[in-house]
Amino acid sequence: MAEAPRLSVVIPVFNEQDNLEPLLAELTPVLDRLGLPWEVLFVNDASTDASAQVLARLAAAEPRVRIVTHRLNSGESAGQASGFRAARGELVLTMDADLQNDPADIPRYLTALGTGVHCVCGYRADRQEGWLRRFASRTANRFRAAITGDRLRDAGCTYRLIRRQALADIPVFNGMHRFLPTLITAQGGTVTEIPINDRARRFGVSKYGINNRLWRGLVDCFGVRWYQRRALRFDRVADT
Repeated sequence: MAEAPRLSVVIPVFNEQDNLEPLLAELTPVLDRLGLPWEVLFVNDASTDASAQVLARLAAAEPRVRIVTHRLNSGESAGQASGFRAARGELVLTMDADLQNDPADIPRYLTALGTGVHCVCGYRADRQEGWLRRFASRTANRFRAAITGDRLRDAGCTYRLIRRQALADIPVFNGMHRFLPTLITAQGGTVTEIPINDRARRFGVSKYGINNRLWRGLVDCFGVRWYQRRALRFDRVADT
């Protein structure tokens, strides 16, 4: 019987057929060197390209790969939520399927997840994007900080390592993935950041732009501010 995983890597997928095989090829040796049992959960968000076929082939060749499939395209927040629900590891790593997140950074995430830390967020010190996207991100981060008090350097980066304990009571909504560290902090968790390597996209096209990311995120800040004032702390019951 296979050993239960300690680390679950959750990767939402929408039309990333050309990135999946090279991503797993990079991930596997990095994860093997960690010395702890792992699994990779690809969440296929109703892709319309050949992503489903590629994932099926990868899962058949590697038993530590699992596939979760959405019948309807529901977005990155739904992809992460489905992955969290299916994950078996006590630690959950979220990353994108577009090869822009560097698997070589994973050991540094684990090092940063020290005692008392519930979430480690990456920030892209040298972003491989155009000036308009960088400007939009800076604007959104400043607005977000003003409304929620969140001081993350790179709130848009979804490359994170999280203790599953901190995910148990996280509310699921469209846009949740953008505010996950803020939601964890509101429940009493501790969040830290590390610089990571950001890489340019090699295959496919980005699914997110100014219109479907910036404006919605700014509006969501007010809902998250409300939640910060109402959230229950997750460390409520002590073992006896």
